[in-house]
Amino acid sequence: MVPIFEDEHLLVLAKPSGLLSVPGRGPDKQDCLSKRVQDCYPEALVVHRLDRDTSGLILMARGIEAQRRLSRLFETRQVKKRYVAVIIGEPAPTDMDDEGWHTIDGPILLDWDRRPLHIISPEGKPSRSRWRILQSSTTATLVELEPVTGRTHQLRVHLQSIGHPILGDSLYAPLEVQALSPRLMLHARDLGFPHPFSEKPMAFSLPVDWSAQPPYLSFGA
Repeated sequence: MVPIFEDEHLLVLAKPSGLLSVPGRGPDKQDCLSKRVQDCYPEALVVHRLDRDTSGLILMARGIEAQRRLSRLFETRQVKKRYVAVIIGEPAPTDMDDEGWHTIDGPILLDWDRRPLHIISPEGKPSRSRWRILQSSTTATLVELEPVTGRTHQLRVHLQSIGHPILGDSLYAPLEVQALSPRLMLHARDLGFPHPFSEKPMAFSLPVDWSAQPPYLSFGA
């Protein structure tokens, strides 16, 4: 798997939708991004993950020390991520800042009886996401997303919680919304962080040609 950036300490990669970030349970879930990368870069180590059906930018460390330093950047929220998604409907206007950002605060908890589903619950971990509208139509809205925290399925759960699940979401959208797209329309577009050794600002972007108008994504995207 060819990185879009590499140096002696890290790799930045473009994960396609439908590919696991790390191995799952069972022999049919062993093909994944980390294994493909390690076939070419044996020293590569996982730092964070994207959901199987989410596409976009993902970071891996080259060696234990790089992994430790990059993990620390995630823990201290020095890694900035932006996503784009197409959601059903158009959210009603709510309080927003001067740049058009809205905030969703909803603690997230694993639903043990329906794993791997997560739910909003007072017993969950504090979770915050920001979103703003990029484009809208009568049926759907293209939004930009910024996860402030990093919970499992956070963006998917938060968008469902405000009544606007992501198109193609097989876990959190009703069947008629799932059917509107052949894939989950969630993409990790931007990734920024200080280099773990030099502290030089690093910034990467992987745009997609998505729209709030049907058919929402270009063929093959």
